[in-house]
Formats: sequence, structure tokens, C-alpha cells
Amino acid sequence: MDTIVRRKLEMAARVREFCRAHASTEPGYAPILARLEDRLTKATAIAAREQEGRVAARGARNHRRELRRVLHFQLVRYLVAVGSVAAKDRAELAERFKLPSGNATNVAFLASVRALLASAEPQKDLLIQAGMKDTLLDDLDRMASEMETAIETVRTGRREHIGARADLESITAELVDQVKVLDGMTRYRFGDNPDMMAEWKAVKAIPGQPRNVVSPPPAGDGVVPPSSGGVAPAA
Repeated sequence: MDTIVRRKLEMAARVREFCRAHASTEPGYAPILARLEDRLTKATAIAAREQEGRVAARGARNHRRELRRVLHFQLVRYLVAVGSVAAKDRAELAERFKLPSGNATNVAFLASVRALLASAEPQKDLLIQAGMKDTLLDDLDRMASEMETAIETVRTGRREHIGARADLESITAELVDQVKVLDGMTRYRFGDNPDMMAEWKAVKAIPGQPRNVVSPPPAGDGVVPPSSGGVAPAA
């Protein structure tokens, strides 16, 4: 989760607790607080979905990396070595048993492994005579299938993560809007209470976010800005 988004969600949770502790019976207060709570609940669920997608993709990437390492440095090398021996008596096999490029993409690497398997299956008896273990092709096929699954899991996890992140940014923006309305209500209610306003200021602060600085009105316009942030007295 993006740091700023996480801090905004934490701020919204603090605002919710503040508003619950200082509830008002004024019309309009309960609905706006309910909207805040509803969006905060949804945001929490979306954040969990984003984290699940991130964790799933990370785990699948690690598994995919390990599978590729074993395939490339152990099983495929073994098959290519045996194939090169068998090809000495079968010149037409020489071009079929080549080690895949180490720089190939995962998809291209997997395609090369599948091509090797396709070439090896009809020549299984010959390859066994050349020194191949009789279970090698089955092990290769199994691990190639596992790698295919890991690749798809990475894609799915990435899609879930990216989609959830977009949803989270959207609902976080809605939360910020609700907090702005509650800020106006709180200033109207407690603007002449410095202690309460100090608490409110701390509650809705977002570390790392620039603060909005409100310039005082020009002198002589008849409006005196209150030091506590409340409603200015009538002239």
C-alpha cells in the first residue's frame, strides 16, 4: 500500500474515533459519520485484497524463480547432455537438444523446455540407453507445469494488486472528502474551544502531507479571523 494512502486511512480511522467520542445530535451529523464509517470499512477490505494480491504475486515469483533454476541447471542440462550423446548416432537430433538461453524471458524459457520435451518423448528409449533416468521426462513435465501455474499466479496477483490499489486510491479520496465536511462541522461546534481544536488538529494530521496555510483576510474588511479556527463573530 502506498505510504500516503495508508496514512490517510489511519487519519480517517482517528477521525472516526474522535467523532464517536464527541457525537452530535445535530441533523446531518450522523449521516456524514455513517458515510465515513462505510467507506472506511470498504477501504479496509480493499487494502486487505491489495495485500493478498501482493503477497500471492511475491510468493509465486519466488517459486517461479526456484523452478527455473532447478529446470535450467539440473533437469534441462541433464536432458541436453544425454541428447547430445544420443545425437552422435542420430545427426538429425543434434539441433533439437540445445540448452535454452539464460537471458530468455520466463515464457520463452518455458516454451524451450516444452520443445525439448516434445523432441525427447519419441526418443525416450534411445535417451535412456544414452544414460537418461527413466523418470526425467516426467519430472520435467511436472516442473514445467508448476512453472506455468506460477507464471499465471504472478499475473493474477499483479492484476489483483493493481486493481485494488486503484480502488483504494478512489475510496481514499472519498474518505478525505468526508473528513473535510466533518472538519467544517467540528470547527463550527468547537471553534471557540482551543483544547478541543488542538485535539482535532492532531487527529486529522497526515505526516508527510503539506499543510494548507490560510492567509488572513485583508485589513479593514470588517472580518476578524478567530485564533481558535472557529466561526468569526458578526461585525
